[in-house]
Amino acid sequence: MSVFDFYGASEILHPLILLLTGITVYGIFVFKFYTFIARKDIFNLNLTQYNRAEHPLLERIVHIILYVVEYILLFPVFTFFWFIILLVLLSLLAKDPVVQSILLFSIAIVGAVRIAAYYKEELARDLAKTIPFAILTIYLADSAYFSFSKSWEFMKQLPSKLNIILIYLIFIILLEFLLRIIYLIAGPQREEEKSVVSSD
Repeated sequence: MSVFDFYGASEILHPLILLLTGITVYGIFVFKFYTFIARKDIFNLNLTQYNRAEHPLLERIVHIILYVVEYILLFPVFTFFWFIILLVLLSLLAKDPVVQSILLFSIAIVGAVRIAAYYKEELARDLAKTIPFAILTIYLADSAYFSFSKSWEFMKQLPSKLNIILIYLIFIILLEFLLRIIYLIAGPQREEEKSVVSSD
């Protein structure tokens, strides 16, 4: 009669528990990441609640200032954060990471997700989660595919490309403002058309 080998079982289960924990933590991170980046209204800070001005003109000026705080100060910080995450993920995915190409692809993904968010948030979510989950799939299928040393070498080249990174970030900020303006002009009209169609 064989006795159950607890030591042997713990040795078998140890890598499973590590992998399970890693996949779960990564999945939660990716979920939080893509649901955040794919929202049309990224910030739910509602800074206008701090607008105590009573004069209509002063109230409008304060509202514009608070809006600028959200989209001129906070949006660039979050955009830079998404951009860096995508840079790291794409550098892991690329066999021979070329700095300029990965910078271009990363900012293009961020821009495409932001455009999609104003069209359909479901589409933006699908776009935002594609790369992170593709990386997880490749890692599970062939972990030897990844070269962390190449990725680190890639990251060390980034300071020399700060000019390109800055141009890309300015472009994304201007794109967000353009999308906001288009939405403020066309958004209410689209909602009105939808309500008319649904009532018919």
